[in-house]
Amino acid sequence: MLSTNKVFAYITHGDQILVFRHVDFPEAGIQIPGGTIEEGEEPEEAVLREAYEETGLVELHLACHLGSDDWIILNNRCSVELRLRHFYHLICKPCVPDSWQHDELHPSDGSPAPITSEFFWLPVTEATAALEPYYIANIDKLSGSLPRFILG
Repeated sequence: MLSTNKVFAYITHGDQILVFRHVDFPEAGIQIPGGTIEEGEEPEEAVLREAYEETGLVELHLACHLGSDDWIILNNRCSVELRLRHFYHLICKPCVPDSWQHDELHPSDGSPAPITSEFFWLPVTEATAALEPYYIANIDKLSGSLPRFILG
């Protein structure tokens, strides 16, 4: 069985979470930034690197680790992959646009580059409903790390 370690970033700006869709592969659904931990890299380093590579955002603050879990993937019905997934809350500090496109130039899954993604912000509750199920683990813990004035 193949095993990989992944990181995922719930990037927030106020009470909104950053999500994206692949411009050329809309069937992949709504996702959050993330990717593979490189050899010798700590998960905290990997999530900041992946968030930057996928979004282009440079001023991100690591707020907290939300949790980790195992996810099993059946590849083409002939192999099994175990993914250890780590979920983090990152805060986007600067003023950012409501939406933008960014090209990922070095996809960790070996896909041909560039991969163009369209990024936009959604309230956390809307993001939870819109995201593909693979990306919503530990999102319920996110509200505990958002600023109190946002939660009312």
